[in-house]
Amino acid sequence: MRGKERPTANPWAGEVGLMLNGRPLTLKLTLGVLADLEAHMETDTLVDLVERFEAGRFSTVDVVELLFAGLRGGGWQGSRDTLLQGDIGGGPVEATRVAALLLGRAFSIEGLSG
Repeated sequence: MRGKERPTANPWAGEVGLMLNGRPLTLKLTLGVLADLEAHMETDTLVDLVERFEAGRFSTVDVVELLFAGLRGGGWQGSRDTLLQGDIGGGPVEATRVAALLLGRAFSIEGLSG
């Protein structure tokens, strides 16, 4: 059903789903996009970014940059402008939830054994 589509994602692979302009997309923070994110963000390390989210001190720029990186990691070829001008299903609250989930899944080490 068109319009009733839901984004699908594999949480075990660090993926998160997002509706952008009515299209279900998969976001993922790959090593390459994490390196780009760290270089682009106004933070010393990604740990600083994680700590800002945990403390609730993140900015809208943090959310946008995380979403953009995740979209790129998921294979999306759009631009930041497309994201900024786009319609995110669920609005800013959903955008923030997806960004936080994405960050958490990228750095989750649960289930790993040495």
